[in-house]
Amino acid sequence: MLKISWSPLYCHPLPEGHRFPMEKYNLLPEQLIYEGTVTQENFFEPIPLEKKWITNTHQESYYQKLIDLNLSKSEIRATGFPLSSELIQREILIMGGSVQAALFAKDFGVGINIAGGTHHAFSDRGEGFCLLNDLGITANYLLENKLAKRVLIVDLDVHQGNGTAELFRENPAVFTFSMHGEKNYPHRKEVSDLDIALPDGAGDELFLSLLEKSLEEVLIQFQPDFILYQSGVDALKTDKLGRLGMSISGIQQRDKMVLTYSKQGDIPVMCCMGGGYSTRIRDVIDAHAQLYRVAQELYF
Repeated sequence: MLKISWSPLYCHPLPEGHRFPMEKYNLLPEQLIYEGTVTQENFFEPIPLEKKWITNTHQESYYQKLIDLNLSKSEIRATGFPLSSELIQREILIMGGSVQAALFAKDFGVGINIAGGTHHAFSDRGEGFCLLNDLGITANYLLENKLAKRVLIVDLDVHQGNGTAELFRENPAVFTFSMHGEKNYPHRKEVSDLDIALPDGAGDELFLSLLEKSLEEVLIQFQPDFILYQSGVDALKTDKLGRLGMSISGIQQRDKMVLTYSKQGDIPVMCCMGGGYSTRIRDVIDAHAQLYRVAQELYF
């Protein structure tokens, strides 16, 4: 059965006019149930992740600053979120959701966190709507518990996974692969194991051809036994922040490609959502929903 991490706390309210679309965390489950892709039985409510698994990835001093709400004004500004204890608890819950979804992937081949994809969080700081890095934490959890030996992180959000790249800069057990807009945030890029920087306006044909070629090469060379997939949908042409030109159909083909390679290679895959900032929220929901439709089609 497809297992999906979701909690009401994922929908932590933000000040009116805030550009991060928290409402998608409510609307996406509603849409998936309405169309019959999943039922309520597919969802599980995560539990907060223990501190030791967070500080296995992030510096303990940074973790304590979050818990104590002791970030400076500039540090708060960099995250993009108003700081609160509710926000920190939300982040810790999301970390638990990704780890638990990965454990379900070990059993069923695929597991999904309806939140997560927080790839801009560094070992010692947060950026770009990311305070803790669930991709990094989940990879380290799998390695530490000997549930994987080689973890591939496939990051297809339009923004480079700079925090993830920093976390695993010197760790050969994790391969970081990021396809992103060349001229988009972050303006100062980190160095992933494989970075593919796309020009403004890049559409389905260019994106999918580069993805297919790169995935084949990485899978052969690195031979991962677990995949973490950041499936942000801000590569859509309609996205306010994306600057690329993908269609809903292109997003569907992208997700199907990643999950098909995972299934054919018998490699468990944990998927997390990442960004999506189209003017019409229904475009964000429909694009995200492709992943769940594909997962049900391929695995169940």
